[in-house]
Amino acid sequence: MKIIDRITKAQEEGRPLFSFEYFSPKTAQGMVNLHDRIERMCYLGPAFIDITWGAGGSRPAATIEVVSNAQKVYGVETCMHLICTNNPTDKIDKALNEARACGNQNILALRGDPPHGESEWTACEGGLNYASDLVRYIRKTHGDYFGIGVAGYPEKHPESASEVEDLRYLKEKVDAGADFIVTQLFFDVPLFLEWVGKCRAYGINCPIIPGVMPIQAYASFKKNTKDISVPQWILDGIEPIKNDDQAVRAFGVEVGIKMTLELLQGGACGIHYYTFNLERSTRLILEGAGLISKTDYIKKNMPWRSSFDEKRKEESVRPIFWSNRTKSYISRTDNWDEFPNGRWGDSRSPAYGDLDRYGVYLKYTTDEAIQHWGTPNDASDVFKLFVKYCQGEILTLPWSDQTLALESGAIKDRLIDLNTLGYMTINSQPAVNGAKSDDKVFGWGPKGGYVYQKAYLEFFVSPETLEDLKQRMRKFPTFTYMATNKAGDLHTNTNGSKPNAVTWGVFPAREIVQPTIVELSSFDAWKDEAFALWDQWSKCYAQNTTSRELLSELGQSLYLINIVNNDYHEKEGVFELFKEDFDALRASQIVAAPTSNAAPLTSDTNGHVNGHIDKPFASVSVKGNGVVKAIEVSEGLSLSVESVAIAQAVPV
Repeated sequence: MKIIDRITKAQEEGRPLFSFEYFSPKTAQGMVNLHDRIERMCYLGPAFIDITWGAGGSRPAATIEVVSNAQKVYGVETCMHLICTNNPTDKIDKALNEARACGNQNILALRGDPPHGESEWTACEGGLNYASDLVRYIRKTHGDYFGIGVAGYPEKHPESASEVEDLRYLKEKVDAGADFIVTQLFFDVPLFLEWVGKCRAYGINCPIIPGVMPIQAYASFKKNTKDISVPQWILDGIEPIKNDDQAVRAFGVEVGIKMTLELLQGGACGIHYYTFNLERSTRLILEGAGLISKTDYIKKNMPWRSSFDEKRKEESVRPIFWSNRTKSYISRTDNWDEFPNGRWGDSRSPAYGDLDRYGVYLKYTTDEAIQHWGTPNDASDVFKLFVKYCQGEILTLPWSDQTLALESGAIKDRLIDLNTLGYMTINSQPAVNGAKSDDKVFGWGPKGGYVYQKAYLEFFVSPETLEDLKQRMRKFPTFTYMATNKAGDLHTNTNGSKPNAVTWGVFPAREIVQPTIVELSSFDAWKDEAFALWDQWSKCYAQNTTSRELLSELGQSLYLINIVNNDYHEKEGVFELFKEDFDALRASQIVAAPTSNAAPLTSDTNGHVNGHIDKPFASVSVKGNGVVKAIEVSEGLSLSVESVAIAQAVPV
């Protein structure tokens, strides 16, 4: 959708809009952090985001990557910066075609800064001279497909000889085909409002969105305000606290709130925030100005964020397995011609991109993965990582690109229990029986509806534990499961070729929508990826190290199982299946608090409690230098101090 259409709709509805700008980072970790931030900030409800091209025309591939992910994965309208600097028309053509390919329909057309190492701007060979030339070129080559924005300067461009000349150049850009204007940052609101009046008088009538920069630090504030006027009240407020970074940021929020309110009261259609890839200040400004509340998040039309890829506009069904690796799912299904394309009724359909071609990647580089996940030396170290993920102490796992889903908070304590016991969970959802579609946690879809979901749990277990669970599930006729190992040894109690809807919604004047499913061919494709992630994780460590051999053996030995409780009225979901394990965990509280009938506990130098309980745990035993030699149900698992503390804190 074009940004100009969003602006027009917002104006018709009498509501202001807001948007964010990000720049493409230089490092791999910076890119990871940016994707995380964009995903989080999308839930604040921006009308659009824009992505800079890179200083001097550098890193165009990084810009395209961020734009593509924002459109396809995060489902937010994106505006791609495009500049003339170091960009001959063949590169401009390539960038525009790539933008169209990922569903992007908005361009911010800019001349750009001088190339690196040069003080004056000159056009490159085969390139364009001015932003107005770029606007005309886009219209000539792509017609009306793109919505085009251009830059405006409330205090004139530094190279313009006069304000009148600057207005003339701005009007040339609009007359060439621009739809809207986004201004350079400023701090003098009355001056901006006066400038807007001059634009209107000069015949510039398109929407003008003011650009606001939250003050993040004193040094960057001084650098970015060298050529613009700053009201005295801001200077008086920041100088006394310039050496206190926290105070400067707090003052910056106050300034941002005041500017936002004054701009909206002055008739601005919205605010464009220059985030500098930072989140907190912008969010606090939006809250303080009343544009969002502390619990106000954008409403989803599906349980997952819909993609803005043009060919996915009718996509209405996704398998649950990739809930925590959305980018991977989008990539592996990118060659589909339509969605869902009838693929959920025939398990023989070759639906997913081949892993040999597509590849499986961790979110982090090798060094970053080790820094984030440490160096596990035995299976209990791995269990602890899963526990820490559920507790929010680490942000990701190889199978989860983001933090624990908000809805999983309802079952967080149970997940902590299970991972403490050695069930390594990677995906879950609680049962929901008729939550309103506008519910802040579970809601999705049109207003006035109700949403439902079956309890779902997915985790890694040993072969012996799998057999035990299969026996237990005979007592639960509403439970269905699929389990497989890396070699494809499938165990199931259902006809997996038929999809099982685990999320659905009932809405006024619509058929029942069933957007999330469990289905065998999808699970088979997902298991290849899930076990390949064990391999990728292990390869972060040098050959012949304990960590590498441990993780490799786990990937070779474990089974991946998913369980659905088809009775969505059952609040306990799938957790009744683990009652024996929870009882054993309760018994550990007795171990942690010795009585006259129990031997006292001691702690070894590794921080492990020297004591055992009699109830078997669903665990992995480790023999010989911390390397997994066998996967079995242990008759007694030595609990860490941390695990015992968790057991004491969690009611079962």
